[in-house]
Amino acid sequence: MVTIGIMRYLGTVIALLAVLAIVLPVWADEVPLAPSDFRAFDSPSDHGGSIDLKWQRSPDDGAGGNIVTAYEISRSATPDGEFSQVARPLKGVTAYSDNGLTDGTKYYYRIAAVSAGGLSDQVSAGPAVASQQWFNKKRANLLVVACILVFAIAYYIYLGAKGRDLHIRRIAGLEAVGEAVGRATEMGRPVLFIPGIQDMDNVQTVAGITILGEIAKMTAQYETRLEVPVSRSIVMSTGRETVRQAYLEAGRPDLYSDDMVHYITDEQFGYVAAVDGIMVRERPAACFYLGAFFAESLILAETGSSIGAIQVAGTAMPTQIPFFVAACDYTLIGEELFAASAYLSKDKKMLGSIKGQDAGKAVAMVFIIVGVVLVTLAAISGNHAVSRAGEWIKNLFALRM
Repeated sequence: MVTIGIMRYLGTVIALLAVLAIVLPVWADEVPLAPSDFRAFDSPSDHGGSIDLKWQRSPDDGAGGNIVTAYEISRSATPDGEFSQVARPLKGVTAYSDNGLTDGTKYYYRIAAVSAGGLSDQVSAGPAVASQQWFNKKRANLLVVACILVFAIAYYIYLGAKGRDLHIRRIAGLEAVGEAVGRATEMGRPVLFIPGIQDMDNVQTVAGITILGEIAKMTAQYETRLEVPVSRSIVMSTGRETVRQAYLEAGRPDLYSDDMVHYITDEQFGYVAAVDGIMVRERPAACFYLGAFFAESLILAETGSSIGAIQVAGTAMPTQIPFFVAACDYTLIGEELFAASAYLSKDKKMLGSIKGQDAGKAVAMVFIIVGVVLVTLAAISGNHAVSRAGEWIKNLFALRM
């Protein structure tokens, strides 16, 4: 009896295997249903040359027969012309961006679902034309912040022009400029000014040359010798004009000489060696390093410290700030360098510009904090409306590029 039961069981298994051997190839060769709602349109908020494609998945993609393995997208310049394959995104995907296109040209698209059994019916879309947009809505946050900054700067410049007293926080390094020049005058020793080692296309060099003009006015008033060795010829020309104008405004054009601003060499460490030699020979009582610096920063500052000079440094190079902080008496960090010319000159319009920038940043920071608080409260309370409002405010002023 046992043997008969086993034989019947084996017969059933063999029959099932035979049925599967017939059915499985049929399933494998089954053609999937086509995707639907296929659309082609110009990519929004882009620089052109791109068309976005979107569609609804095939009923056999993740459901139904679940036999879709990919989608085949083809493109043509005419609706009845030859279509060439441009992409083959995998199953589950419902969007694709076709890039590298020519703006103003019509493009037609077709899509079909792919399985082991072949392609589904093709679905058409188009024509679609790529074009460049005037505004990138994804960066609306930058526009809002820019409007706030422009309004704040214009408002404070207006107040400054009307004679309103505009106070900005005290910058210790700039307060010491007069002291350093006065000390050099009393000791009968020169003032050394280094405007960095970059050319005039660097904004830090521009800031340094601007500050040089204010320091040159002081040296003209005190009749103190000024030394400005530079490593770029254009910086030399700009520096000479700046110092000449400063001496003219101070009423002492007779004290100006082109030798005050002189070119040494473009080579980094050759320039540093020459400046160190000037320090050791001339022994300036005040050294100013204001501009863009690299590996030479510590060499210059250490040499200045060894001769007992008052040293004021300023740079926006993050890697060099620690060396200046360690070796100099005063250091202007980052934006302080760019605010220095307004701080020294006390020009109302320039002070208004700085005050306006600070006010605009403060407003943006307030909105960011409000957005973060709203998102946090929404996470605690589960209120989705508050969460959406908080995310909108926080992202609006987050300056995401």
